[in-house]
Amino acid sequence: MQHFKHALEELKAQDRLRRLPDLPQQGRYIVSDGLKLLNLSSNDYLGLAHDKALRHEFLNSEACRNLPWSSSSSRLLTGGFPIYQELEALLAARYQREAALLFNSGYHANVGILPALADKKTLILADKWVHASLIDGIRLSGADYLRYRHNDYAQLERLLEQRAADYRCVIIVTESLFSMDGDTADLPHLVRLKKRYGHVLLYVDEAHAVGAYGETGLGLAEMQDCVADIDILTGTFGKALASVGAFAVCSGLIKEYLTNHMRTLIFSTALPPVNMAWTHFVFRQLPGMKARRERLAGISRRLREAVAAHHPSPMPAAANSHIIPCVLGSNGAAVKQAQAWQKQGYYCLPIRPPTVPPGSARVRLSLTADISDDELDGFIQTLGIVDN
Repeated sequence: MQHFKHALEELKAQDRLRRLPDLPQQGRYIVSDGLKLLNLSSNDYLGLAHDKALRHEFLNSEACRNLPWSSSSSRLLTGGFPIYQELEALLAARYQREAALLFNSGYHANVGILPALADKKTLILADKWVHASLIDGIRLSGADYLRYRHNDYAQLERLLEQRAADYRCVIIVTESLFSMDGDTADLPHLVRLKKRYGHVLLYVDEAHAVGAYGETGLGLAEMQDCVADIDILTGTFGKALASVGAFAVCSGLIKEYLTNHMRTLIFSTALPPVNMAWTHFVFRQLPGMKARRERLAGISRRLREAVAAHHPSPMPAAANSHIIPCVLGSNGAAVKQAQAWQKQGYYCLPIRPPTVPPGSARVRLSLTADISDDELDGFIQTLGIVDN
């Protein structure tokens, strides 16, 4: 057991020791150490998690009153309630795809889909900065894999030219919106690359984009008009949709294959039916939330410009989202800056290696559509007075 203790002591010495916080929440505010702080670290991008009117409307509905609070089983046993099929049908119809499949979380999706689809005759080409769940899924698959430089499509093209012919199947894996730098992928470019080959699939994780982008809230693939050309598009309900779980939209063939081979689906108790009803209720209303998406885009643009002016750092050209990193370099500097902002009344968190590359520790600012102009102005004023 002593080596566990030494490992934790080493993390503490590097300013990388994590602890589980106890954080009561009051709407968009968090109570931490007796202080009420504006939450600038949330994934509740549309501000729906604390929308009382929306919640009351759902709780007063027949769907809520008549559904159990536990599925008590895998969907393949006795947990296959009709609401799951209704939500999958809604997803497939909105995305205009043959099929959709639900999962317990984005992690369950990413760590389960790739091992189900890939084998020793598969090559996976993944963006260097994809989420840990995708990396774990890639490793579990047992397939050969290479990670191309972040958004470097010239390198990806070379890898396809050099290696694609050696495999039965190639899967390109990317996120649409990367959660640490807030930059985006050029999905049409990736579609063009994969269309040069008859055996290349494109897998896109839209976890941070669903709800926040697109005319009807379907994500960046909708905004970039390439939903139909993405073979597996995944998204989560636990961020902008203020619920829980995840989904993939795909062909009917891939859905059936996953249903028979995906271990995280087959061997997991399904999410409670009442949660799926809430997700169905919210997702139906996404097209009508355009004003929230526009509000989020507007305040994000203001904060990005302010952060760039006060904390200049090399940022990707495609960093144009509601996720705004303040890159400070060292772990200590990131921790100090986050603590200083918390003293000012803003709940901001440091992000350190291994979540980000060494030397790029940062405070990650994440906005929600319900933040007021006065609240944003107050935070912007602190940018020039808080020491790094």
